[in-house]
Amino acid sequence: MHRLIALLFLALALAPGTWLRDPPRDPNRALDLQFSPVALPPKADMAPLLGPFELERAWQISGKHKEFGGFSALIPLGNGGLRAMSDNGVMLAFSPPGSPPIPPVFRSIHDHESLLKKYRDAESATIDPATGTVWIGWEHSNAITRHEPDFSGSKLIKPEPMRGWGTNSGPEAMVRLADGRFVVLREGFERLAEKRRHAAVLFSGDPTESPLYEGFVFDGPEDFSPTDMAQLPDGRVLILMRKVVWPIPPRFAGLIVLADPAEIEKDGLWKGKVLAKLESPLPTDNFEGLAIEPHKDGTLTVWLISDDNRMATQRLLLLKLALDPKKLPPPGRHEKAREKPARSSEKPD
Repeated sequence: MHRLIALLFLALALAPGTWLRDPPRDPNRALDLQFSPVALPPKADMAPLLGPFELERAWQISGKHKEFGGFSALIPLGNGGLRAMSDNGVMLAFSPPGSPPIPPVFRSIHDHESLLKKYRDAESATIDPATGTVWIGWEHSNAITRHEPDFSGSKLIKPEPMRGWGTNSGPEAMVRLADGRFVVLREGFERLAEKRRHAAVLFSGDPTESPLYEGFVFDGPEDFSPTDMAQLPDGRVLILMRKVVWPIPPRFAGLIVLADPAEIEKDGLWKGKVLAKLESPLPTDNFEGLAIEPHKDGTLTVWLISDDNRMATQRLLLLKLALDPKKLPPPGRHEKAREKPARSSEKPD
């Protein structure tokens, strides 16, 4: 009951037009993107929370555009840049401080005329690094769209296994694996009183082409929901997770979880290992986006971005974490799981 009351308070706090919203912004088209450094606690205080990660820098991002903020997904551009997708149907391509500079791009993802959130709520994204094709998961409609690299064209589908995922608890985390398969995780729990399990789908290929699929369940840490996901060079994935620890004003805690897609089994439970805790004294907020940037020396940069919901009581944070894959737990042997047959998305004759 306490959990339900907290969620009801959170829904009120996040509702459009509440007193927690930022004042109306200047409706000009100027972006004026700014990165303000955030002070970090001593390394000795961060190390017990971050495990194999090292938090190098953190910034609070600001912009003057009236639709700026609310970023819920993050993908790498391959040139040191990042692209963030918002729950207001816009995207921001930008260069983080210290990366090769690129002109920021801020634009609508699609041309839907409605201003209703249910038509504009982009919550997950993934990219094919070879072609630049982007896929976006949309909450409320439980849809997936595929976009050309320049977003000049798109295709939409509402996959059959995602149709019962609810209006505000849908495809919050999605990743295209290196072998062409897709994993999509539902934000919401399977049942109202559930605290761990999230419906999930493994597509054998591009979801917009109606491929074969397998349904399974992601069994995560208690009270946490997945918010983003990205694949490591060794084939495993990092899953960003989040929970509300105080409803008004909202306060959050997060986790970074390691999981192996080779362990996914049809109708089975998929589990991971907690690698890092995103909580005080670290700079924390509503982290919903994660991207992995590989380097020539084999090390990785892991980027995290928070969704400020365009609220005065929250911050739009960007965290830069260093990761040496040699510090990760070794992968297991799960060759048999790769041979599991997929279930067709169409009913048999």
